[in-house]
Amino acid sequence: MLTGRSPSPPSSDRVRPDVAVVGAGPIGLAIAWRCAARGLRVVVHDPAPGSGASAVAAGMLSPVAEAHFGERQLTGLLLASAARWPAFAAELTEATGVEVGYRTEGTLMVGLTGDDLAEARRLWAYQQGLGLPVTPLRPSELRDSEPALAPRVRGGALAPTDHQVDPRLLVPALRTAAQRAGAVLVPQPVRKLSDVDATVTVVAAGCGATALTGLPVRPVKGQILRLRAPDGVAPGFRHVIRGYADGEHVYLVPRADGEVVLGATVEERSDTTVTAGAVQRLLRAGVDLLPELAEYDLVEAVAGLRPGTPDNAPILGPLPDRPDVLVATGHHRHGIVLTPITADLIAELVLGGVPDPMLAPFRADRFGGAAVAASGGPEPSVEGDLWS
Repeated sequence: MLTGRSPSPPSSDRVRPDVAVVGAGPIGLAIAWRCAARGLRVVVHDPAPGSGASAVAAGMLSPVAEAHFGERQLTGLLLASAARWPAFAAELTEATGVEVGYRTEGTLMVGLTGDDLAEARRLWAYQQGLGLPVTPLRPSELRDSEPALAPRVRGGALAPTDHQVDPRLLVPALRTAAQRAGAVLVPQPVRKLSDVDATVTVVAAGCGATALTGLPVRPVKGQILRLRAPDGVAPGFRHVIRGYADGEHVYLVPRADGEVVLGATVEERSDTTVTAGAVQRLLRAGVDLLPELAEYDLVEAVAGLRPGTPDNAPILGPLPDRPDVLVATGHHRHGIVLTPITADLIAELVLGGVPDPMLAPFRADRFGGAAVAASGGPEPSVEGDLWS
């Protein structure tokens, strides 16, 4: 086992931690929870837990809709993690008494125009070829499922196993669970790994992992809107809607409290400025698919930074030449759905010292070259969860 000790009850004494987690987004907090629940002494370093991109994310659990060409290994990991979500959500609620907005109505994928539908069908055919549950629907069947859809929508498909959770409920619940299990939160940034004193360090710092480790994690900007149904009623649709609208790809996620999350842009930029053009494009596409949204309140427009990698897959496992440093970052669009499996695999690696075979495609050394030594490189400011 990497910790070099048998699990024991957490202690309040000033002793060296078994595990130090850098980053208190959903990934970092879930890893801390899993490790602390196994009796390890755990500290979590973050000056503002849960203040990063998890507060922006929509929370779609969409291994089917997110199955893209050339990403078969990633799709396998997404499916395996999504399968863990029902038990994970139930366990988290039992540990904290907090519901995390886990909903199972499924996801409708739709195309507004003929061209949109043709593009969508190419992807659905690929997903069906992988044996994924995708059921094509005629326009009449779509509107039977969701009468609020625009009459112009040309067709769609149902992904019944693509669900959702609310990240703004999830992250506080994970923080509570981790602390109740004995993890200690340290509200300070980590500027270099040599400042961390623990048997094992887990870097779950999203985009901040680059400066800490030298790994190729880049920020991918996403702008997102939050709307609210008038008079405090629930939105007029139940399914998550993922749509193509005149070439614009959008999703709409309904919450029980009347909120609708509408997103999101994908921009190779590192700023978090909300732009008028992005708001216009998202609103136009959203209203084209669900006309009733024109009467909803616009309550928030925000931007966050996803941690992207060259192959769009996460980086999981030991840092090259540093077996005492584990990395759990680069989740890009998939941080929420991959939270359960990332936490389980990293916690098992901490305890057992032997990587699960599922980690093999996501090793830190797959991009070639060596990571910057943990004590070298530029000094980062790791703040918030940065869409980890």
